[in-house]
Amino acid sequence: MKAGIVGLPNVGKSTLFNCLSNARAQSANFPFCTIEPNVGVVNVPDNRLLKLEELVNPQRVVPATVEIVDIAGLVKGASKGEGLGNQFLGNIRETDAIIHVLRCFDNDNVVHVDGRVDPISDKETIDIELQLKDLETVEKRLEKATRAARTGDKEALKEKEALEIVKSGLESGISVRAIELTPSQREEFIAPIQLITDKPVMYVCNVDESSAASGNAYVEQVREAVKHEDAEVISLAVATEADIAELDDYEERQIFLDDLGLEEAGSSRLIRSAYKLLKRQTYFTAGEKEVRAWTIPVGASAPQAAGVIHTDFEKGFIRAEVIGYDDYVQFGSEAKVREAGKLSVEGKDYIVQDGDVVHFRFNV
Repeated sequence: MKAGIVGLPNVGKSTLFNCLSNARAQSANFPFCTIEPNVGVVNVPDNRLLKLEELVNPQRVVPATVEIVDIAGLVKGASKGEGLGNQFLGNIRETDAIIHVLRCFDNDNVVHVDGRVDPISDKETIDIELQLKDLETVEKRLEKATRAARTGDKEALKEKEALEIVKSGLESGISVRAIELTPSQREEFIAPIQLITDKPVMYVCNVDESSAASGNAYVEQVREAVKHEDAEVISLAVATEADIAELDDYEERQIFLDDLGLEEAGSSRLIRSAYKLLKRQTYFTAGEKEVRAWTIPVGASAPQAAGVIHTDFEKGFIRAEVIGYDDYVQFGSEAKVREAGKLSVEGKDYIVQDGDVVHFRFNV
């Protein structure tokens, strides 16, 4: 799983990346500070993993992760190669989801690339560039589908119809994710093209410290502007979160958070939201050697979930022995769950649930 942090230059992308990944991307008060994308692997916070560790006492614990990419700042004209546009657009195309950082604070000491604070305008600047790049892709694809449709190719006719809907939407300034298509049109003809504005998006409103808990007027403007997109919106005091991330002592961190009126670090909320945005969930394996969180798409079958561990597990799948997380915690061990008759044996059609503790039986 890979999520790309995007936004105009100098809105706090690299500071957020540092905060999330504890990597040290260069961060400074001038545009285009980031040129090459920085990549960090971030653990998905999950208290269930800690509880299983407590019960099983394994040799090691492996959490689920999300890959975060800090991508170079985008400017007006990027779709035509302005600034670092071509490089930016190439990097973002490789991600699964977009974390769009918007500046939602006033500070005369922090330069804005356009000389004023207006998160809606900033959002539109990036949206337009991404939409223009997608329009270029769709038009090329539409030309090909139109030629094939002239021969009477029924699939090409269907593809042409779907592409024309998307083209019209993009020309009207609508991102692909918000364009109305039938499920089959989206799945068969649009999803395979991997259009940039079809990717799920989370808007991170970068606020000042005093707005960390409750947000501000800028954040409300953003919520109103994106309500039709089915997007996640969270507010984060990015500079403050970076300061919290520097603290090694847990109690010091908690005091800092309490002072801000926050129950937990915003970075944890963001990572969980990114996980949700990507429609992923977690199942666990638990044994003396290792307790581990595995990432699967929501709706994955037992063989598909087994394949995340190793392809041989999926090929030779026999059955899955499943314990619900709550049952595991209630009874305290796999042996006691078995005694209580709470372990279920599932076949190939079983849809793995978030939090399941699973042991796979297979034969290759």
